[in-house]
This record gives sequence, C-alpha cells and structure tokens, in this order.
Amino acid sequence: MLKVGLLINPIAGIGGEAAQKGSDTAQIQTLARARGGRPRGSDRAARALRALGARSTLAWYTWDGEMGASVFQACGMKARIVGVPGQPSSAADTRKAAAALADAAVDLLVFAGGDGTARDVLDAVGARLPVLGIPAGVKMHSGVFATTPEVAAEILARLSMGGLVRAMRAEVRDRLEAGDLAQTSYFGDLLVPDIGGFVQHTKQGGRESERLALVEIVAQAVELIEGSALPCVLGPGGTLAEVKSALGISPTLLGVDVVRKGQPPALDVDADWLRREIAGPAELFVSFTRAQGFLLGRGNQQLSAEFLGRLERECVHVLSTRTKLLSLEGRPLLVDTDDAQLDQALSGLIEIVVGYEDRLLYHVATHA
Repeated sequence: MLKVGLLINPIAGIGGEAAQKGSDTAQIQTLARARGGRPRGSDRAARALRALGARSTLAWYTWDGEMGASVFQACGMKARIVGVPGQPSSAADTRKAAAALADAAVDLLVFAGGDGTARDVLDAVGARLPVLGIPAGVKMHSGVFATTPEVAAEILARLSMGGLVRAMRAEVRDRLEAGDLAQTSYFGDLLVPDIGGFVQHTKQGGRESERLALVEIVAQAVELIEGSALPCVLGPGGTLAEVKSALGISPTLLGVDVVRKGQPPALDVDADWLRREIAGPAELFVSFTRAQGFLLGRGNQQLSAEFLGRLERECVHVLSTRTKLLSLEGRPLLVDTDDAQLDQALSGLIEIVVGYEDRLLYHVATHA
C-alpha cells in the first residue's frame, strides 16, 4: 500500500480575492482578511480527496489541525497524524511538517499551497521523494502543481492502481519583486508525478513500438553507464542483454555482468564476487520478469541483500518498456531479498526508464 503524506498551507491563497500578489507575509495576510480574503488550501485539498474517493487504497499521513487532519475529518477519511503545528502556523511549520512526513517514509508528499509553499517543501525535502502540488495559492509559477485538484486525484488514483504515471523534474519558481512585475526566480527542481501514457515519438497507430522504445531505453542506459565513475552492475534478462551488447560486451543473458572504468568487464559474477570486489558505492541496472513482476529476488539472487543494502536508491535504475509494465495489469513490482527490512526500504515509488529522457513512477512492494 502506498504511503502518501498530505500537507496543507492553511493561509494559501488568502491574498487573491483581496487583490494582493501573494499570501506570504503577516502584513499581507492581515490586509487580506480586512478585505474579506479567504484561504483556499483546505477547500482545494478537500476537493482532491473527494474526487479520489474510494478509487484507491492509500495509507495517508498528515499534520494536525488545519494543516491536514481537519480536512480528513471533514471528508470522513482516516490519516495518521505525525505532528502538531504552532498557533498560528507559519512557513517554519510547513518545512518542519514536510521533513517529518519524509522521515515517516511516505512514498509521495502532496501539498496544497502556492509558490511559497513549494519553496518551503523544496527546502525541507529536496530530492528525497516525489512531490505533487494541489494548486491553492495566488502565485502559481512553479511547475510542480497538478492543473486542478481533480487532476491531482487522478494522478494519485493511477499511482495506487499501477497506471502509467510519468516522472518529471519540475521547477520551483517564485516572484519576489513587489508590484505587478511578472519576473520570477528559480529555486530548484522537485520530482513530480504527471499523467503520462504513450508519448508521441514512440507511438505507432496508438500503441507503443516496443522495439523503438527499447532502442531509446538502451541509449539512455548506455549514456548513464558511460558517464558514471562508479562500478555499474548489469542484471540478467533480455533488456539488459541489449544494453550489454551496445556497450560491446558479449552479454550473459541469465547472469550479472559488471562494467568498471579502465578495467575489462567482469562477466557472470556471483554474490561473493560482488561482496569482495565492490566494497563501495555502485550503480545497478535491472529489469523485471514480464507478467510476473519480480524485480529483485527471482532470477537475480547474485544481487544479495548485503550488496543491495549498500546502494543508494537513486543508483538503482529499472529499465522497461511501457508495454512490459502494462503486462503487470496494475500489480506492483515485487522484491523478495530474504531481508524484510531491506524489502521494506526498497518498497514504494521507483523511477522506471521507459525511453530516452523518459521515465515513469511505479510501485514496488513485497507482495501483490
């Protein structure tokens, strides 16, 4: 079950109706209230939750009061409360809550707010996990927001049901100048899920050309491997065999091969070799069994729990065509490493390379 954190900026959007250019400062908030301004964060988050309804099974985590819990109560939904905001809440509460939700190992952080909230979330979690914004602010220049609360609900539903959801890096931008100036400043990128099915350049008659998609996947993998200073461990299977061949290696179809800078490739290595020869960081390139969906623990036991436990999550590259993902019929990718703690750490959302500079987010779990 996917774990999703929800964080609401309770004063987001209060300056909009009052003709203010944002809602960030106490002075603007006071003026906006005097002019009848109303915050929008809670209402917009509620719209997303109600649109989601019973279409998905998600484990929700949130902050107390108007920063989340009140909306779940109003929608008749349950969520685990992991902290309490100050009174009144502030941007510091947003950063604290975002960091705490990330520490609670949520797979995705959803927030309702505007550009100021997006900046606080970026400061707190950076690239630790995917983030999705529900648009509720006055300033909406960042690319991290779903177009509407209902679209946010659709993205969440697809993620929970194994639908194809694109992974994209989106800019966090904010307008700092006073007045009506439209110039914005760039603060960084967040990983954002976006509804994405078959992209135009891999379509033939409305369907993916698997062969063309595989060519793009191989090109992306080769670029990553040749640009890495770390040892690159290439798992078994047909997709990885194509990558190995593109690198000039006679591939071990059912085995694990290793590429290291300045050294000949190591072919058909076992768990003991990996333990002995790769003591530091490494990058792993793997695929999964079609239809069955095992990512780790079936057919690649050379990748021991001891080895896998030393890898950073961003150094695990999963390669697959969209067609192969669709063969799972919405079921998660599976891990079974004989280490329950590692299996849990590997679970959640992971990026899948499905083309050149084209990725999807997909669910990894310990059981279907």
